[in-house]
Amino acid sequence: MRAIELQDGPGLANLKLVERADPRPGPGEVLVKLHAATLNYRDLLTIEGTYGVRLRTPLIPLSDGCGVVVETGEGVGRVEIGDRVCPLFFQDWLSGSRLEQPRLTALGGPLDGVAAEYICLGEHGVSKVPSFLSDAQAAALPCAGLTAWSALFVEARAKPGDVVLLQGTGGVSIFGLQLAKAAGCTVIITSSSDEKLEHATALGADHTINYVRTPEWGSAARKLTDGRGIDHVLEVGGKETLAESFRALRSGRHVSLIGLLSGRAEGSIGLGTNVRSIYVGNRFDFEEMCRGMETNRIEPVVDQSFKLGEIPDALRFMKEGRHFGKIAIAIGD
Repeated sequence: MRAIELQDGPGLANLKLVERADPRPGPGEVLVKLHAATLNYRDLLTIEGTYGVRLRTPLIPLSDGCGVVVETGEGVGRVEIGDRVCPLFFQDWLSGSRLEQPRLTALGGPLDGVAAEYICLGEHGVSKVPSFLSDAQAAALPCAGLTAWSALFVEARAKPGDVVLLQGTGGVSIFGLQLAKAAGCTVIITSSSDEKLEHATALGADHTINYVRTPEWGSAARKLTDGRGIDHVLEVGGKETLAESFRALRSGRHVSLIGLLSGRAEGSIGLGTNVRSIYVGNRFDFEEMCRGMETNRIEPVVDQSFKLGEIPDALRFMKEGRHFGKIAIAIGD
């Protein structure tokens, strides 16, 4: 099979298109022929060696993909040949509270990921996906989709009428927009691009803020609620945005710490503020999310698609912040 390997240490220059032996499933395992993958900012940090975990090479990167089960090992019963599935971000987190060491079971580092034509996994580590989604749309679910779902509905328990503040127009934030609107929430979203804000409005955003023209966007967001404040913030920026998130927040409501685009956040937390670090989610919540998306016919937003051998170019495109929603990788035929 063809695969992308990270070789000889971190850096985009060390990504190589290689040939590997096709894997074969053992007892309890399934072989998935991958059709599509999508990028997460975590993938870039892992490849560049700045994610904060020990990097081993060679490594097949990327965590999020979608494909079809083409072979099963002895004893497999959860899925069948021909089922379309996503590999789960955390292979061993099936339900309940978070694992003690979840990173040890994550695809795309430390485990080999989905930048390959085939992947062999335990049957417990895959789940079926809604039939109305394309392969690229389904491949957006395991990390970005589940992170937004976990933040809004598992941790914050968002409900109709709540006000949600989203930062930027990357994968998690656009999922957050779609999911929050389906749940009856009011959505405020920020970006430095008026064009992207227009796209967000077309998707249902109630209010938009250009944070370049309005650097004190936290206060601006609060004003949009007649001073009451925001119920839920999906905080993807890190240290350069957290103060504004707290400024916008209603007392006693939720900030979900998700991303580190500007570095790790430091500083004081307001009295009564509920702050939760969101680290994707488990298989039970993934399947709940898929049912919710199917009921509401929510289609993930995919911006552009690159080929398997173009992954370095796709990662550069993401690093430049030129995308709206998700960036896809077409794998195989």
